[in-house]
Amino acid sequence: MITVLCILIGLIFAGATFCLLRRSLMRVLIGILLLGHGVNLLLLASSDPISRNVAILGEDGLPTAAGSADPLPQALILTAIVIGFGLSVFTLVLARSAYMRGGSDDMRELEREEEV
Repeated sequence: MITVLCILIGLIFAGATFCLLRRSLMRVLIGILLLGHGVNLLLLASSDPISRNVAILGEDGLPTAAGSADPLPQALILTAIVIGFGLSVFTLVLARSAYMRGGSDDMRELEREEEV
């Protein structure tokens, strides 16, 4: 199962790289979102989620079951989701303002407009 997850992460990174190298600002935004999801899956795969028990802490602050999952990667994923949401909203607003100013979301046309 981890092998399938690693292949999926590789495909998401490949798709993100492909989208980031396009000229359209919306495809760049999709690439940034895919890259964020790929990093989240990579963090999840690093915590070995399949062979671990649920991380439920008892009253003493220690895990109740032996071999429980580490909650740190889960906290990192949650933080990355929040940061990725803020970054995607900022990039979306930036792309919209560039489109409203230049009439296109093509990077080459935006460069030509700045030269004039």
